[in-house]
Amino acid sequence: MDYTDIKYEVDAPVATVTIDRPDRMNAFRGRTIEELLHAFKRAWADKSVAAVILTGSGERAFCVGGDQKEFIETGSYGTSSNGLWEVEAFHHVIRDIPKPVIAAVNGFAIGGGHVFHVICDVTIAAEHAQFGQVGPRVGSFDAGWGIAYLAQVVGQKRAREIWMFCQRYSAEKAEQMGLVNKVVPKEKLMEEARNWALAAAGHSPTALRFLKAAANAASVQANAVGYLQDVGLDLFVQTDEGWEGRKAFDEKRAPDYSKYRK
Repeated sequence: MDYTDIKYEVDAPVATVTIDRPDRMNAFRGRTIEELLHAFKRAWADKSVAAVILTGSGERAFCVGGDQKEFIETGSYGTSSNGLWEVEAFHHVIRDIPKPVIAAVNGFAIGGGHVFHVICDVTIAAEHAQFGQVGPRVGSFDAGWGIAYLAQVVGQKRAREIWMFCQRYSAEKAEQMGLVNKVVPKEKLMEEARNWALAAAGHSPTALRFLKAAANAASVQANAVGYLQDVGLDLFVQTDEGWEGRKAFDEKRAPDYSKYRK
């Protein structure tokens, strides 16, 4: 595959996957997800790769979720070459690849980008990184991994706070909450992420595979809910209520959801 939205590099024993849409703050579209899936499967199959780093281009953003401009312009985030919208499949690949996945957060991890880093096995953040959700503000949600698994990571009260109130959290605060494993200066981010990857490379790959599978087993309910929410979200985003958030975002105004309260 010729990548247009990501970069894929292997400096054995580490594969680095970079979302490369800095002009859109590394927001993803259908093509982006297709390429991320392809790259992670390459890393999965490559016996020289012991760990994977997921990051974003530049210093402004790790990923700010789905490309809202794309949605406003086309009515969707686009699909892959096979006609499917496969973000849920990408969530599963991050979890199922039998190698540690390290999120190197180099700026904003917002919306769907926040979900990406949460699903990764560990997160290393630059000091200027910011975390948070915007789903309910722009007419979207992730009722699967986005909150069901997040609640296992930070607890029910924090997970509900993050999703229901759409606040921003500094890297330091995210570390205190258990969202982040370590915070480093931005110029040290990729070096630190690689050091963690190299540490994993020195361990038994079979032991790591079993440990990851065992940790994943504790969140099987989030897995089941994830499929249900994916169907629900597909329907919701095409409703008037779903469109109100995106139109407000495009028009740079506060959304008006008052008429949708029942």
